[in-house]
Amino acid sequence: MLLKQVMDLFELLDTPRACGETIKEVMLANGADEVSVQTVTGEKGSTDSIKILIKGRNGKSSGGTAPTLGIIGRLGGLGARPEVIGFVSDGDGALAALSAGLKLAQMHKNGDVLEGDVLVATHICPHAPTQEHFPVPFMDSPIDMQLCNRMEVDERMDAILSIDTTKGNRVINLNGIAISNTIKEGYILEVSNDLMDVMTRVTGQLPAIFPCAQQDITPYGNDLHHLNSILQPATATNAPVVGVAITTEQAVAGCATGASHPLDVETAARFAVEVAKGYGAGQVSFYSEKEYAHLLELYGRMNHFQTFGKQD
Repeated sequence: MLLKQVMDLFELLDTPRACGETIKEVMLANGADEVSVQTVTGEKGSTDSIKILIKGRNGKSSGGTAPTLGIIGRLGGLGARPEVIGFVSDGDGALAALSAGLKLAQMHKNGDVLEGDVLVATHICPHAPTQEHFPVPFMDSPIDMQLCNRMEVDERMDAILSIDTTKGNRVINLNGIAISNTIKEGYILEVSNDLMDVMTRVTGQLPAIFPCAQQDITPYGNDLHHLNSILQPATATNAPVVGVAITTEQAVAGCATGASHPLDVETAARFAVEVAKGYGAGQVSFYSEKEYAHLLELYGRMNHFQTFGKQD
């Protein structure tokens, strides 16, 4: 259970003074091996990019062979100050990812060491802009998506869970979490049975899968519609990526305050922790390597969907 981690971090993030250095101190004090913070500036402001490493007993950072899981908290910002006061719905992705990281660090400190390394990445911005989007407004970001990917997607990540608030739509109609198909190098692969098994165990419910369109796995900025940024890490890596959406029955604006449901955030974080346990130990797979190899034999590579495509 991660409710304590969610609540402790919420108090640190629900303030105009939220910053990466504060979270860094908490993570290091609770057992994280390495934490880096870098302030990055874009056309619409600045944000603190943070990356947390929790080492595994057979992790690659220590010369081992176990695969490394990446947990990315996707968001535009934690707050839309001064336009909106308080923690916005869009911040749930960062809150969930950081809660998972804090729990994993505490486990490591207490002697429950995972087999593989885990890298947690997100950014902390209490003063983000907003943007119009149908059916409800989105949060914008002070930095563009390409820079965000460069800061968060790490070449050490062998597979990625991308956690994002995904409430501003009419196609995912449940309170809780939903996962996506596995996305790899421009392909929308089948949903991982292993991840569905973990999801069923964590939620006690049938697995919920959200729809993924081809446009969703192309880069932002190509004038195509995207559900949101949840699958944008897949445009910047050859590692398999699965989106973990924090969802609602009714569409809720990303810039809405008072819309964070602690139990749903905790479920997303707990799911990430359970995947981390199994992935590093070789018990959880994101996709079938044999099936993917056969796809390439039949249809070739689809990496062009990771680019901006044909340019005039």
